[in-house]
Amino acid sequence: MLLSRILIDPRCKEVRRDLSNPYELHSTLCRAFSLPEEKVQPSCFLWRLEPETTIEGFSKILIQSTKMPIWDRIGIPGWFGTLPDPPVDLTSRLNLDHLQVGQNFRYRLQANPSKMQKGKRLGLLQVIDQERWLSRKGEECGFALPKSSMFDLTGDDGTPRPDVQITQERMLSGKRRDDTTISIFSVSYDGILTITDPMKFRDALEHGVGHGKVFGLGLLSVVPVS
Repeated sequence: MLLSRILIDPRCKEVRRDLSNPYELHSTLCRAFSLPEEKVQPSCFLWRLEPETTIEGFSKILIQSTKMPIWDRIGIPGWFGTLPDPPVDLTSRLNLDHLQVGQNFRYRLQANPSKMQKGKRLGLLQVIDQERWLSRKGEECGFALPKSSMFDLTGDDGTPRPDVQITQERMLSGKRRDDTTISIFSVSYDGILTITDPMKFRDALEHGVGHGKVFGLGLLSVVPVS
């Protein structure tokens, strides 16, 4: 797995177009991973638009991919704020071939906490439901969240709530090429996790967590902590 960080310049009109429409941004990023006549495989890359910008005002995007990006294929003058650095080899950096139960990582995840109701996917708007969603995903994806040590952070059943920071609640909207508008609810999770199943955890890193990956959701980025 490779991790790239790119900076894009909002002074470019195509960048402003992409920042206003996740479908367009995803489509532009696809150019780095395929020729125009090819279809990008869904598992080829995950991405996330970070909330922070640089001092120059450039927007930051993280891209995790299974193949080397060829940024020249973007082909839009002024789209990049600076030339991208070479990607980081995550398999080596995170020692993914030797993950262990009990390892701790600091993580960030922008995701779509949601449930199905009458055939529709609805975003979970209450914080406690968003926490429970991530706890359930953790069980499926081979990791556990620490419990809060604060006495008042308990659920309605009296059990401790997970220690997680939830920010950036917002509704993302994107327009497809057929002019259909799709909206999806997203939040950002930050905190510490502990591996419970190395194989499931690696699969979650490679394929993402939850829905809305075309919208830049699902990328679980991690840094080891002692």
